[in-house]
Amino acid sequence: MLLPDDREARLQALKAQLAAYDEAYYGADAPLVDDAAYDALVLELKQLSGQDERPVSAARNSRFPKIPHRAPMLSLDNAFSEDEYREFLRRARRFLNLSEDAPLAVHAEPKIDGLSVNLTYEHGVLKTAATRGDGHTGEDITANIRTLKNLPLTLTDAPDIIEIRGEIYMDKQDFAALNVRRAATEEPPFASPRNAAAGSLRQLDASITASRPLHFFAYALGFSSKPIAETQHGLMDWLAKQGFPVNPRNAVNPDAAQYYSALAAERAALPYDIDGLVFKIDSLTLQEKLGFAGKTPRWAIAWKFPAGAAETTINAITIQVGRTGALTPVAELAPVNIGGVVVSRASLHNEEEIARKGVRVGARVRVERAGDVIPYIAEVLDAGTGAAFIPQLVCPACGSLAEKPEDEAVRRCTGGLICPAQAVERLIHYCSKDAADIVGFGDKNAAAFYRDDLVKTPSDLYSLEARQTAGALALETRDGFGALAMTNLFAAITKRRTLTLARFIYALGIRRVGKMTADLLARHFGSIEAITAATPEQLLALDGIGAETAAALSAFFSEPNNQQELKALQTAVAIEPYTRKGDAAHPLFGKTIVFTGTLETMSRNAAKAAAEAVGAVVASGISKKVDFVVCGADAGSKRAKAEALNLIILDEAAFSGFLKPN
Repeated sequence: MLLPDDREARLQALKAQLAAYDEAYYGADAPLVDDAAYDALVLELKQLSGQDERPVSAARNSRFPKIPHRAPMLSLDNAFSEDEYREFLRRARRFLNLSEDAPLAVHAEPKIDGLSVNLTYEHGVLKTAATRGDGHTGEDITANIRTLKNLPLTLTDAPDIIEIRGEIYMDKQDFAALNVRRAATEEPPFASPRNAAAGSLRQLDASITASRPLHFFAYALGFSSKPIAETQHGLMDWLAKQGFPVNPRNAVNPDAAQYYSALAAERAALPYDIDGLVFKIDSLTLQEKLGFAGKTPRWAIAWKFPAGAAETTINAITIQVGRTGALTPVAELAPVNIGGVVVSRASLHNEEEIARKGVRVGARVRVERAGDVIPYIAEVLDAGTGAAFIPQLVCPACGSLAEKPEDEAVRRCTGGLICPAQAVERLIHYCSKDAADIVGFGDKNAAAFYRDDLVKTPSDLYSLEARQTAGALALETRDGFGALAMTNLFAAITKRRTLTLARFIYALGIRRVGKMTADLLARHFGSIEAITAATPEQLLALDGIGAETAAALSAFFSEPNNQQELKALQTAVAIEPYTRKGDAAHPLFGKTIVFTGTLETMSRNAAKAAAEAVGAVVASGISKKVDFVVCGADAGSKRAKAEALNLIILDEAAFSGFLKPN
């Protein structure tokens, strides 16, 4: 759908507002709003623009050195009801091939509203500390972390290398006292305990951090060079024995609904802020088997508390077309303030949700912000007399049939490349920060250049300057553009004529392929030619690629129009093949390895990380392309298949010998 003027005006206002908040938070450590208010604005920007993520401001990257995490430090998926929590358990059982009533022990804990950190200990001594960052690399806050009084700087009987994850927080009483002291010295108050903790921890002068009352709760294990526990609750016991503070309200296998109700009732009286609960499959072995789905683990979920609510009226229901063709109904609301944030739009998700709740234009509704962030219609208070919502059977942007697959809740436009909404959103995505990163070709220009037949596909961007030089265009005369904007745009495009393979794959906007999946594809296949030629079987063999993602990739690369655009892009852009890290002389460098069964001297994640560190490729499926299969106890069907294919099978000792060759 082409961007209307009022949508464009709101986009620009949101960007300006977020830029001001970024400058205050990252530049002056003086946040103007709390995290929930900030995140709600980011969400609104995402919904309006269709981009997966808001571009990160430069201020976020300018203060501290970076530290890579040995194991990814990813965010959790969210649940907002008991039904969604139960669905999380059903998904886990299905993935593990368990019956619906099979026992599955769960570890539960309060979700502290603080700042996540990753602590790395080497030979029992705290070596580094880092923020979560982008999940793979965080900011180095080691000097500041060392000032915390309730954090052990040395461990006993610990693995040679271990990552401990936890939450830095400031309790409510200390937060109030800190703001009183700041007021006395005419310093601006912090907006919330979480922002106070973040601002205190991100100080270049560690003495300032030391003067702030920060606390720590340990809650997870990242990388470990050897196993230390079999269960999540066993891990918590080990952490407590090492001197780490752990939350006293952690529980094993509680009645989830009762546990949730009890903590919700205690929430206001707790000395620290919590915004929900975290439930994890208790067995660490099962956690490894469950692994990750995109950016979130399959073995954990955050059941969020409901946020503040307000009543308002639905003025209209509009349809937003995303870059993958998804038609999302959106409630246009009479603006209402919820927890300090003015909410004027709420996603209605899909037509089944609308029918179930009885949503219609003119209805009086209660709006909540799920997890203190996402606005949604919690309840219809008065349906009114407006007409019931009628599902949109054609795309509002191109008129193509809008179909709803039987196994999906979302209706999708079938127009593909002829749909202007998808085309514009794909252009915006291609130019976004984490993709091609072409500065100066944002939402407004993408819509206008597409409308005027100047840029229909991403490859058209790279011929703009040549067409302008040849006199075929007159970009400098465009309203709101001008000669300087034209020169800057050409410079930005030229600067991005070389892209890493991972960036390029992500920029293509393939359904279900986010940054992590693009990086996985780049690391495994190494070149764009190998990725486009990969069979569904080869894709499914990757640890982290599911059937739906493999199908989406195969469908994209087999579509003739996509193939034509890909050839045009490869002519215009230099795509850097992936350069594998590690020693090229190492016997495992470039080899494809599958791990199966239970390892004894190291965790599966540790083994995978060790293999990747020397340049190996870790896969999940057995095929003729696999070089080695490392089998632990109870290896099962994968070992049998490897034997049938005459693959090289290693036990754990042999694999360890390969890691450290003589």
